[in-house]
Amino acid sequence: MPGFELFGPEEKQEVADVMENGFTFRYNFDHMRNDRWKTREMEQLLCEKMNVKHAHLLSSGTAALQTALAAAGIGAGDEVIVPPFTFVASVEAVFMAGAVPVFAEIDETLCLSPEGIEAAITPRTKAVNLVHMCGSMGKLDKIKAVCEKHDLVLLEDACQAIGGTYKGQALGTIGDVGCYSFDSVKTITCGEGGAVITNSETIYKNSHMFSDHGHDHVGNDRGAEDHPIMGLNFRISEMNSAMGLAQLRKLDTIIDIQRKNKNTIKSAIAGIKDISFRELPDQEGDSAGFLTFMMPTEERTIEINKKLAENGVDGCFYWYVNNWHYLSNWKHIQELKSCSALPITLIEDRPDYTNVSVPKSDAIMSRTISMLIKLSWTEEEIAQRIENIKKAFA
Repeated sequence: MPGFELFGPEEKQEVADVMENGFTFRYNFDHMRNDRWKTREMEQLLCEKMNVKHAHLLSSGTAALQTALAAAGIGAGDEVIVPPFTFVASVEAVFMAGAVPVFAEIDETLCLSPEGIEAAITPRTKAVNLVHMCGSMGKLDKIKAVCEKHDLVLLEDACQAIGGTYKGQALGTIGDVGCYSFDSVKTITCGEGGAVITNSETIYKNSHMFSDHGHDHVGNDRGAEDHPIMGLNFRISEMNSAMGLAQLRKLDTIIDIQRKNKNTIKSAIAGIKDISFRELPDQEGDSAGFLTFMMPTEERTIEINKKLAENGVDGCFYWYVNNWHYLSNWKHIQELKSCSALPITLIEDRPDYTNVSVPKSDAIMSRTISMLIKLSWTEEEIAQRIENIKKAFA
């Protein structure tokens, strides 16, 4: 998800504009900033591009997840259904909110399955954290129907999927609240940053307050602002927003390049024996950051993953053994390890995370390899990559 591959004079100019004419703090200091409001400008552009009413920038994707949970009213003791395949932040944010992660099965979309969600619901379930992994979506119509049936908050973790759509609607805008990440290796980057997006006025206002120590941001005097709620500091700086603003203007170009490169490789290897591709509920809406394929067995997957590396095909991820993306490798999650006692340890009947059973997910992920799609490849490099992939399978 390499937005940094398209760094250019546009990012430098936006950052320089803050350094030379503006101010680094996102709020107030009107007299010092010469009407430079990079964060506001990026938020407005996000709303326009995603066709959503509200966008609120934050310091990271993780901060966006924790803010979204709090803003949607998810807290102490509430159960949140999460996938076993995700970046670990999707689960850590739930713990830090004082809530209880409940793992459910995925399907071959690599996202939570509607059936998996339904099976994991209890009287304490409050929300579903639907992670759009590797740039594409789950079965959103069915998942949304399950959430509406059980009156659950649908949080879309679209941190890896900005630019993706489902039936023409931007991923992250279909549920009650969505999150994006803009760290250094996301589709577009602020260096570090994230965003909460929503059509809910309440969630938006709560996000603004929670991420800035409860400030209500009424008026132009920060010292005179009221604090209706408690919160934390997840503010983004104008410097990060400046970089992100230039990157966001390039998003359509980035997605177009990714889709072109992915389709070229996918079409060329589609006939290879043993390969089946990830299920895409809306193929046209795939952001195309990864090309994901499955082997018939775990043993064959391990063999092919090794041969791809031996043949110079870099950027291939066997997530099943990856330390940061699959539940079975998260010893710190399983054992609830932190530098201080977590709120969940006060719940006597909490889940035993050392004994979570997700056999369907294991069966899928043990056979799955994802290949990163780069923006900088030349036609010659793509052709050579295809040849190297075929050699690995030969």
